[in-house]
Amino acid sequence: MEAHHIIKKPLLTEKTTFASGEHNRHAFVVSRTATKTDIKKAIEDLYSVRVLGVNTVTTQQRNRRYRYGMIGGKSVKKAIVKVHPEDTIEIL
Repeated sequence: MEAHHIIKKPLLTEKTTFASGEHNRHAFVVSRTATKTDIKKAIEDLYSVRVLGVNTVTTQQRNRRYRYGMIGGKSVKKAIVKVHPEDTIEIL
């Protein structure tokens, strides 16, 4: 898979913005089939940084009730990437 197919979008919340500034960790929404090594290579290719570690978590959104039944939520895979202290990722 190509790098832009693995990394879907950056995850910008208050918590991830603080982590990127203080601990040099950045969060991304990634493809559900991507492995940690795939994510590491994709980040290094897209942003030209050195990745020290990758943590992943798969979350399930809550089910929603409509008048015609229950609809299951989508599962989303997030990756928290630790970048070398000398490198930075500019996400706007």
